[in-house]
Amino acid sequence: MLEIKNLVFGYDKNSPVLQGIDMSLEEGQVGILLGRNGAGKTTLFKIMTGALKPDGGRILFDGQDLLQMSRRQRAGIVAYVPQQLDFGSLTVYQSVLTGRVSYYTVRPSRKDLDVVDEILCETGLDKISCRDVQELSGGERQKVAIARALAQQPRVLVFDEPTGNLDIANELLIINEAKKIAHSKGIIVISSIHDLNQAMFFGDKFFFMKDGTIKYFGGPETFDEATIKDVYGVSARVVTENGEHYIQYYKEKENE
Repeated sequence: MLEIKNLVFGYDKNSPVLQGIDMSLEEGQVGILLGRNGAGKTTLFKIMTGALKPDGGRILFDGQDLLQMSRRQRAGIVAYVPQQLDFGSLTVYQSVLTGRVSYYTVRPSRKDLDVVDEILCETGLDKISCRDVQELSGGERQKVAIARALAQQPRVLVFDEPTGNLDIANELLIINEAKKIAHSKGIIVISSIHDLNQAMFFGDKFFFMKDGTIKYFGGPETFDEATIKDVYGVSARVVTENGEHYIQYYKEKENE
């Protein structure tokens, strides 16, 4: 289980960004962070991955405090897939292998190579493992980024806007891939997504952030007109059609 308890952070004392974040996720669950730009989603991710140090609070995985771990220890639990991908001039195989660097010093072991081979096969990247990542499509590069993160053999996989730079087809490809990974491997996935309809399809548990706190959380029932209006300042309703739920936005009538 991943537990975040009373997490507090500010870039300076007069400008708090996170003001007591509390949340939890079970193994195999996909948790979605929702909220407007500046709500603190990316800051929370940076703290989870060790890029920032919080002013207070704890992040526990199965009772172990991630904030007290070394970078190498944390890399064995949390892997990060950023929105902006940078691979350099590497092949797909070489890129995925870099996800193993926390496990070896001079050169990869046979186990490291076996892990990479297995992940390439699982993600369908084995057929293009010798290609330069820079030559791939956006969706393929995102799959390489996921494979690189999986090479760490993490228990928690963090996505910062995984579909932000992709077309619709590749958005669905990546969302399905991440959802499959969470449920089949028992990995906790936590992601931020702007599109509420994508979020409803992707997630198991939802956390609406506003003013540095998680104001609403829960399952799909958390999506309602009042919550969306409060968090995003827009008018929307949840529509059910043929058993499927989706968000429909509308313009309120002006008072005459």
